[in-house]
Amino acid sequence: MNARSEELKAFERLLNIMDELRAKCPWDKKQTMQSLRHLTIEETYELGDAILDNDLEEVKKELGDLLLHIVFYAKIGSETKDFDIADVANDICEKLINRHPHIYGDVKVENEEDVKQNWENIKLKEGKKSVLQGVPNSLPALVKANRVQEKVAGVGFDWEHPEQVFQKLQEELAEFQEELKLNNIDKMEAEFGDVLFSMVNYARFLNINPENALERTNKKFINRFQYLEAKAKEKGKSLRDMTLAEMDIYWEEAKKV
Repeated sequence: MNARSEELKAFERLLNIMDELRAKCPWDKKQTMQSLRHLTIEETYELGDAILDNDLEEVKKELGDLLLHIVFYAKIGSETKDFDIADVANDICEKLINRHPHIYGDVKVENEEDVKQNWENIKLKEGKKSVLQGVPNSLPALVKANRVQEKVAGVGFDWEHPEQVFQKLQEELAEFQEELKLNNIDKMEAEFGDVLFSMVNYARFLNINPENALERTNKKFINRFQYLEAKAKEKGKSLRDMTLAEMDIYWEEAKKV
């Protein structure tokens, strides 16, 4: 049996298990798309953690959890006769074919940027009123800023050189500092948002994913702070009773671990 046959057999096994669970398990029978939604979001974040940790065994497990959710939604859709897993698969196949005319048509592309621009233009032809229409409202602000900038860049609304973006960032920082002097909280918040938006834009020009970069720093800070807590506990001390100078000694140690 070849690899593709094994893959199809495994997928069919999952579909059959889903049918049984939906028919026989009290918990699975009770679930709706609405009740599954927050669990799906949680699973997506768990997959993101595994990818950042480069834990491929965990990535495999989390992909399985997400695949289960996709099959679960499709099963519910089939019960209401709105769609089934075949519709889901065929829809994405058609979308991929339509949006890759350089593979399935006679369109010529030179590079990745040409592909991105074609992708956004095709979506507009499909009926999208705005290139930003596909950006989910519920995305976290940092991720949303990155996606918005990628989308508009895909139709040519972009800076030409990283130096221009860095200059814009410096301008936004100067504007924030001016509002800081005036101590107007509302305007300070607005200008700080502009600074963050410019930082995200600059990261994009440097091929840095800002979400990944910030999460790496979060993890680094957490590890170092927990090292500090452990060392304080070894000494029988509370962090509240330690001076910043004392804490800094362990913080510097943590950097070397």
